[in-house]
Amino acid sequence: MKIKDIGEQGLLKKLQGFCPHDIIGDDGAVLGIDPQQQLVVTTDVLVDGVHFSDTTTPPESVGWRAIAANLSDLAAMGATPLGVTVGLALPGKLSVDWVERLYQGMRQLLAQSNTPIVGGDICRSQVITISITALGQASPNHIIKRSTAQPGNVIVTTGYHGMSRTGLELLLNPHLEVEMSPETRHRFIHAHQYPQPRLDVLPHLGEIMAKDTITGMDSSDGLGDALMQICAMSQVGAQIQLSQLPCLSMISQWFNCEQALNWVLYGGEDFELVLCLAEEKAKKLVTALGKEAKIIGKIIEEQSVTLIDENQQKSLSFAKTFQHFS
Repeated sequence: MKIKDIGEQGLLKKLQGFCPHDIIGDDGAVLGIDPQQQLVVTTDVLVDGVHFSDTTTPPESVGWRAIAANLSDLAAMGATPLGVTVGLALPGKLSVDWVERLYQGMRQLLAQSNTPIVGGDICRSQVITISITALGQASPNHIIKRSTAQPGNVIVTTGYHGMSRTGLELLLNPHLEVEMSPETRHRFIHAHQYPQPRLDVLPHLGEIMAKDTITGMDSSDGLGDALMQICAMSQVGAQIQLSQLPCLSMISQWFNCEQALNWVLYGGEDFELVLCLAEEKAKKLVTALGKEAKIIGKIIEEQSVTLIDENQQKSLSFAKTFQHFS
């Protein structure tokens, strides 16, 4: 059955089943917010052929990834989610089953944080386009910004980078000859199709932010991009230790070192958090988060971002990160 067979109202009726019945149905959703909290709003747009394709992402994964991008932004701001709205632009020839599976993927991830879909819109389009707006709340004293990093802070990543890009490579080239176990291959592919937004990190940050500032953002556009953005906004620089980059040695078992480093720095869509904070607090945070979290470098006064290994220093290039109109 195609969308054109049931029309706008028929599709809306099906999609309303994914929403709380006591919130939807009017021209807008009414949500309560704690008076001691501030509202945090973020929007992401995903387009067929740019962010996903039938080759790499089934509908459930598209829905999951669309939600993950927004929840990751909330986590990067120190905010907990209240609800999301979904805007869809769809071809009439698209199957209704594809759209229902899309929503199933959304709902599966939203269920982890008990977050409802509270509204949205649909329209006809030649290209599948998904626009998600996420609403969250955060204490004014616990909001994480990109502009407050200070020399002497260390830089923490909450997990591995390059996993998603490696998974994408395996999906695009299924016959790629790499001696990789099925379990490892699945792990990389799962990282690309079902990334995990790091809302779980927020409880660990509350105690730190009661006394100290944490600077940061998520790494959806790549670790290198996050480092460059933070340093530019804070008017500082950074030194990154090559030996401390999570996942680099693992990826370089199957792909050459230059390619592995490029994916770790610029691959994107890993949805980890990149945080700058005092070293003593950073060590406690890394211990609490587990082995995938690492201190990878430090903030310096000189406004440059360099990668340091045993033999040489390399400057990171913002031009290598994903830019939509370059």
